[in-house]
Amino acid sequence: MDLLRKISSFGAVWVLVLICLTSFTLMLSASVGDAAITDEIAHIPSGYGYVHNLDYRLNPEHPPLVKALAALPLLFLNPQFPTNDPTWTTDVNGQWVMGGKFLYGSPGNDANTMIRLARVPPMLLTILLIVLVYLWSRQLLGCWWALMPAFLLALSPTIIAHGHYVTTDIGAAFGVILATYYFMKFLHGPSRRNLIYAGLAFGVAEITKFSTVLLVPYFIFLILVFFITEVVRGWNQTDAGARFKRFGARAWQHIKTIIIIFAIGYLVIVYPIYALFTVNYPIAKQATDTTYILRTFAGGPTPAGTTCRVMRCVANLNIWMASHELTRPIAQYMLGVLMVLQRADGGNTGYFLGTVSHDGSRIYFPAVYLLKEPLPVLMIILLALFLTARSLVKKASGRWSVVKNNILSYLGVSFTEFSMFVFILLYWGWSMKSPLNIGLRHLIPTLPFIYILTAGVWKQWIMKIDWSGVNSTFDLVKTGVKHMFAVSARYITLVLLLFWFLAETVFAAPYFLSYFNEVGGGVSGGYRYVTDSNYDWGQDLLRLEKFMNAHPEIDKIAVDYFGGGNPGYYLGTREVDWWSAKGNPSTGGGQVPPIHWLAISINSLEGQIQPLIGDLKRNPQDEYRWLTDLKPPAPGMGNVPAPDYRVGTTLFIYKL
Repeated sequence: MDLLRKISSFGAVWVLVLICLTSFTLMLSASVGDAAITDEIAHIPSGYGYVHNLDYRLNPEHPPLVKALAALPLLFLNPQFPTNDPTWTTDVNGQWVMGGKFLYGSPGNDANTMIRLARVPPMLLTILLIVLVYLWSRQLLGCWWALMPAFLLALSPTIIAHGHYVTTDIGAAFGVILATYYFMKFLHGPSRRNLIYAGLAFGVAEITKFSTVLLVPYFIFLILVFFITEVVRGWNQTDAGARFKRFGARAWQHIKTIIIIFAIGYLVIVYPIYALFTVNYPIAKQATDTTYILRTFAGGPTPAGTTCRVMRCVANLNIWMASHELTRPIAQYMLGVLMVLQRADGGNTGYFLGTVSHDGSRIYFPAVYLLKEPLPVLMIILLALFLTARSLVKKASGRWSVVKNNILSYLGVSFTEFSMFVFILLYWGWSMKSPLNIGLRHLIPTLPFIYILTAGVWKQWIMKIDWSGVNSTFDLVKTGVKHMFAVSARYITLVLLLFWFLAETVFAAPYFLSYFNEVGGGVSGGYRYVTDSNYDWGQDLLRLEKFMNAHPEIDKIAVDYFGGGNPGYYLGTREVDWWSAKGNPSTGGGQVPPIHWLAISINSLEGQIQPLIGDLKRNPQDEYRWLTDLKPPAPGMGNVPAPDYRVGTTLFIYKL
């Protein structure tokens, strides 16, 4: 039996290896063909500044881990890093201009090589996330069923898309899974070693993305529920006179535990990392940069003679800490948190469901998730939700004593699953409330938990057998045969849905960022519903270069490009920067001789021709009216003038 178990486990591991290799191959092939996306032009140079110059002046609004890892391969290239440029010496957080000069404007630097090498560590981190999800799922579901969440995660178009870019969302998912895993491991097996691991894992999470700050209230809530469960279970088994002492001591132990975990995370991981990356960041510049960045935070500086508001007091403390050697590492971390809060309050201007707004929408994330998650995966998840809801209704019916026992039993046996569900609710609730609607990628930290919980429900449903009513051998045989057919039908259904999902992902290659399911218009039509990092992040610029090389008759092209690439770097003198207000390039538009070709990013086009809502204003000359007069948009939500050519999924080419 042990030998069979080992052989089975060995086989599952090899299937996991195949899944990881497939995911990595798809990411790598997409990476080679994709140009720099918007965030990479800031993340790559900032990461290089951290590891090469030990200086954190660029991109403080994101923690360093993913950016620093991405920069490590670049050290072997020894590229030119323009530290004599004003974007480094005098500008405050001049990340965007610095990124352009580092990648495209420094002699000897090969932008394509640098970008592709920088993407290798994030891809490896994605594989590590898949393995981590498998290992945790294996403990909960067994070696073979654990392959299901790993498979759903590894071949998710969203994961493959963002897994091969230098961004922080995959890192955040890794941090959340790692920290929650070790936190749960400590709760179920308290020991000094597990406590240290939980603290270290929490610290790693905090240097991946600032949204992981939510782990603080999340862990506090979990340990509170864990304590309440202990009290309810042990209340009647404890003498009345000993209850306060017993449960008071237990409460104090939990309080100490959570304090130690947070202290280890911030003091052993966060502080030293930030201290390392601020070694060569002049303290005077850090102080002035912090003061400038927070100049408008929480209403700006407090007038003389008045008491500062709470959040402004925090900003003032941050400014003070930035000017002192001992506290400035944590001040740089605090600055990032405050910048995220400031940006979230300001929202993000973008196109969504037929209009352009900067106020955000409560339905944004649910709608985008339903449009971008593959239909077979949605079917798998929705069936799991239905089965779970049905089970909860049954267990919630009846007397309170029965319901209470069911709750206690669930928390005792399935506290890990409960913790995953709580995080999904917390993270989705926070995301839906925020006006910062800039992509499904922000929900990536919840996807592993969704897939693990879904796999658990399917396993329970498929393997469940009801022996009630069996009173004879005939009943036993009848029930067994019925169960065999039911299990077979459920297995076949699941396998077919997973194969459909696999086909969806393979056929989406290499346009994973632009993937939408059939309801959302597919890879080619998702832009009608929403753009930005859901569809167009500038990834098709390299494909525009190939298009131009394949069409030598196009000697000049006007380009209105959104993304992290540099059209002039790839197209040279064949390209002219363009925007709506310059007019029709074919009738002059200040261009001599006229240009009869226009390439425009669909993100820009949707943002400039679709109706505004809220208090947004737009100048008529910025609305591409000359283009929509020349080539009227087709009717329907999000439709734009039909292009003569389409490069990749996001660059629309018009012959004028």
